Amino acid sequence: MRTANILSDLLSRVSDIGRSLMPVADKQETLIDRCETLLSRRGEATSLALAREILDRYSELTDAHKYNFFTDMMSQFGVDEANLSAAIEAWEVPQKSLATKTPVKGETQTQSQKLVRDIHLASEPRSQELIRRLNRAPAGTLDLVSMRADLLVAMVNAPKLKQIDNDFRHLFSSWFNRGFLELRLINWDNTPAVILEKIISYEAIHEINGWDELRLRVAAEDRRLYGFFHPALSAEPLIFVEVAMTASIPTAIAPILAKQRQHLNPAEATTAVFYSISNCQKGLQGISFGNFLIKQVVEELRHEFTNLSQFVTLSPLPEMRHWVRQQVAQNKLSNIPQTLHQTIHLLNDSKDASGVDHAQIEKLTAWYLLKAKKSNGSPFDYVSRFHLGNGACLQQINSEADASGTRLKSSWGVMVNYLYDLNSIEHNHEAFANHQTVVCAESVRRLVK
Repeated sequence: MRTANILSDLLSRVSDIGRSLMPVADKQETLIDRCETLLSRRGEATSLALAREILDRYSELTDAHKYNFFTDMMSQFGVDEANLSAAIEAWEVPQKSLATKTPVKGETQTQSQKLVRDIHLASEPRSQELIRRLNRAPAGTLDLVSMRADLLVAMVNAPKLKQIDNDFRHLFSSWFNRGFLELRLINWDNTPAVILEKIISYEAIHEINGWDELRLRVAAEDRRLYGFFHPALSAEPLIFVEVAMTASIPTAIAPILAKQRQHLNPAEATTAVFYSISNCQKGLQGISFGNFLIKQVVEELRHEFTNLSQFVTLSPLPEMRHWVRQQVAQNKLSNIPQTLHQTIHLLNDSKDASGVDHAQIEKLTAWYLLKAKKSNGSPFDYVSRFHLGNGACLQQINSEADASGTRLKSSWGVMVNYLYDLNSIEHNHEAFANHQTVVCAESVRRLVK
């Protein structure tokens, strides 16, 4: 963090100098005009100052004006078609001559590769270079993450903006790749209060109601909380996972979150439970680094607690109720075993699953997790896709796992355990990645027979 702060201070000083060197902006210049100026500038100080100005002006725009900015960005900073045509023509000329000559293999191949690379460079939209230059501004990375969050909102009603989002995704995938991320243990004694406060705010699965509840999750000896951080966002967690050390695989969340629970000596624990995983930055949606988080935390825990033999989750089913309602509304029950139809109708009319046979709920859940698919053949449930894609095994279904309003609303209180077996993670991952295979325990598979 100290290194990041030193760099931030340096960029701020250079930007301040650049601001004094910049000519006074024409009041008629639009934000897009300033972006065009930024792309044409060569001076470092003035470029940093201009990039900072653009980001500041953007942050003051209304949602409607932000939408206009994105559409203008897409139309005015696309591929330079003249340069691209010239690059393609330069490549085509020697290709045509080769048809009438005997080529010199090594020499021709080298020249051809150079010309192909020239085409690649010429095909890049100017919007990507604009994003790169904005990123150089002091605190520019965080502002661009926020900008993409705005873009994702705008795309709901304007799918055409996907072109600009592709630029952000392309660059963010490089800037936020695993090699740049730092895993940190977040605890009560050594983590800055500003980060702890953000953990409270960003918790997305099991709400943290104030500092006392946070302390139970990060200060207790049988609890751990790890997060990924990026050098450019040193005080902003990207994603974090909360871990409980237990004596067995849990079937409910209440004992884990209980304020008056009996603490377990970590040396006596056999199981590490990942009970909450929260993505913190909306602007990094779709930029995958959660899979590295789970695997690295497993390694951290294995080295700290050699007595741990099981690594599992206690995971929500955020889309299960939506899927059931969808089957009813679209008259798709014929795709589901007749024995589950009554359970579906009872649950569809129920708020809390009271009076519904829990064995039947577990059978329906198993069917949903093993059989409900998206159009591309992958599991309908995105939490399931995440853990299966990481090499986990669907281990256990728990029908009365969480009585909170959120879980009752999304899955009638059902939660599941995914098991991370170190001996089969890679095999499971390959099976899912190549064949969409849902690896599960035999006890789960029996529920759909």
